[in-house]
Amino acid sequence: MSVTLRDAVAADLPAITEIYRESVLNGVATYEITPPSEAEMALRFSTITGSGYPYIVAQEDHGRAIIGYAYASAFRTRTAYRFLVEDSIYLAPEARGKGVGRALLAELVKRCTALGFRQMVAVIGGAHPSSIALHRALGFEHQGFMKATGFKHGRWLDTAIMQLALGDGAASDPDEGVYPDTLYRT
Repeated sequence: MSVTLRDAVAADLPAITEIYRESVLNGVATYEITPPSEAEMALRFSTITGSGYPYIVAQEDHGRAIIGYAYASAFRTRTAYRFLVEDSIYLAPEARGKGVGRALLAELVKRCTALGFRQMVAVIGGAHPSSIALHRALGFEHQGFMKATGFKHGRWLDTAIMQLALGDGAASDPDEGVYPDTLYRT
């Protein structure tokens, strides 16, 4: 599948909202039960992008439809976590298993590295095997497994934690100018 990756813009929010809605209703990647409105998704989008984190979409080259999106955000908001980001990736059903998720994640890793982040973590809802395989293929290492952390679709779900060092990782001190401390609570 031929796709173009680009920065997400507000005009993409209807497609992003629909992709996420399908994931909420039918999947286990997110533990949300009720799909958020487009207005709520717009608020989340502006919070993430307004804080300087990358938010990208995959657009089908021929159909020009948005078929997936990914973003990085704060893992936790305490100041010491400021060099750690969490990735999120959601795909339309027709894009799954076709390399779109891999392209999105690779681009997200590239952008977060360029921004000076040192670690990326994946919190994989439902410990979904294809998501684990995707992250492993891009160098993420398994860090933990939490049993029965969510209850959705009438069953208990486990959560896998994976991590990737970005740039120098912990081999050197980070550039303190990456993001202002005002983004984080102390």
